[in-house]
Amino acid sequence: MGDAWIMNPVHLLPVGRDAVLVEVASPQEAVSLATWARGRALAADVVPGAESVLLDGVTDRDRLASVLDSWRPTTDQPGPRVELAVTYDGPDLEDVAEYWGCAVEQVAARHQAVELVSAFCGFAPGFAYLSGLEGEVPRLATPRARVPAGSVALAGPWCGVYPTASPGGWRIIGRTDAVLWDQARPRPALLAPGTRVRFRAAP
Repeated sequence: MGDAWIMNPVHLLPVGRDAVLVEVASPQEAVSLATWARGRALAADVVPGAESVLLDGVTDRDRLASVLDSWRPTTDQPGPRVELAVTYDGPDLEDVAEYWGCAVEQVAARHQAVELVSAFCGFAPGFAYLSGLEGEVPRLATPRARVPAGSVALAGPWCGVYPTASPGGWRIIGRTDAVLWDQARPRPALLAPGTRVRFRAAP
């Protein structure tokens, strides 16, 4: 296999001896491909990213391109569904309303109106990058030194929930009591890649 090859609709790059990075066009396609690849046991480990999927432990890299040729992106999301209760009292609500072109009171409704999907996890254990928002929000010019655990925040096209207190530059719109990461659970990450997520206002 050469340094790289192109096929429709993905771009493949070899990584080391037995891994391949598959580049796709969107986070939704990455989730779709990762789910498809796991179902066919194409690799020992399937790791989705923002617009890529790492297939690690591929048994036959030379045959992989022809196998992937049968994959087509789908909007079907077969993953589990999680609902998170949010108290919408974040310090950046006004900023988000301005970027979205709506009233502050409408931010919560817009945030709850769409079903998001965990595209990939990163930054910290249990931190999921949730895709599917309508409208982007820029990061803070200067990150906060400490963001409380459970903070629900936005940055670019993403929504995320901080699993632990940490520095962060995302714009906070609320908070949840949900435990995002628990090693005692069979699936430690509550919002593992492929999980469908809906937010609702806390009572």
